[in-house]
Amino acid sequence: MRRFDELKNWIEARRDYAYTVMRIYLGIALFMRGLILLSDPSAITTLAGAQQVYMMYSYIIAGHLIGGFLLAIGFMTRLAALLQIPILAGAVFFIHLQQGLMTVGQSLELAALVLALLIIFCLFGSGSYALDNYIGAKKTELSPAVK
Repeated sequence: MRRFDELKNWIEARRDYAYTVMRIYLGIALFMRGLILLSDPSAITTLAGAQQVYMMYSYIIAGHLIGGFLLAIGFMTRLAALLQIPILAGAVFFIHLQQGLMTVGQSLELAALVLALLIIFCLFGSGSYALDNYIGAKKTELSPAVK
């Protein structure tokens, strides 16, 4: 039992690493989705089942590319997540919900998970190991103390 408690304490002390790994993985996955959509414009029309308006298509690609990159490096994390939430909400409620739960591709489950993670990062920020914190610390060092 003592070994279990030691392991639990070791894991608890490194909780920020898990949050960081989730943010980086999510950012890379969204960035890669943006590259896929950019390289194959028919992919989004296949997912949506109809021809899409060019501006919406551009927003989805830019959102995934820029937002995914920013999430991965932890810079402007809340904004990056916020920009992606409408995209994933549209995917969940207008595309994958029609397909239903427990399909072979599991698109609804995965899109809903990504949406939930984006909401978490939008609300709680980037975590301890992110560029946001490094830049914030530098700004604090450079600005004079207000008395």
